[in-house]
Amino acid sequence: MSLNFFDVGQLDLFWSLLLALVLGSVVGLERERVGKEAGLRTNALVSVGSALFTILSVHMASQLQTPAFDPSRIASQVVVGIGFIGAGLIIFRGERIENLTTAATVWVVAAIGMAVGFGMYLLAILTTLLVYIFLEIAQRFKPREHKSQSE
Repeated sequence: MSLNFFDVGQLDLFWSLLLALVLGSVVGLERERVGKEAGLRTNALVSVGSALFTILSVHMASQLQTPAFDPSRIASQVVVGIGFIGAGLIIFRGERIENLTTAATVWVVAAIGMAVGFGMYLLAILTTLLVYIFLEIAQRFKPREHKSQSE
């Protein structure tokens, strides 16, 4: 494995990270607009981080070409790590559970970033649009007595 700091192929990977940043930001802006703690920055960084880990696992698999390296391990550990972040976002207050939608959103944004990392750009873009539209519509149909409470 050689180190080439000026590999043009790495610029393509940068564009993938930029796309992951934009897609995570789209979802994050919606969360920010409704006043959630995990907003623009959190969702953008989760998307970029997930994309980068995925890109690295794909790259290492192609470089090493050994059965000892399983790229799916890295991807599965991203999911586990995001699960810990999501669990940290969920708050129990008496009989109410808060931030469940926000935790689920961070989980989906990680999947969007992973889709970008695997080069599935159209799937990532369409999923982002689907999630954004769903969150916007769901917010409008939220019962009034719960609008003042966190999710």
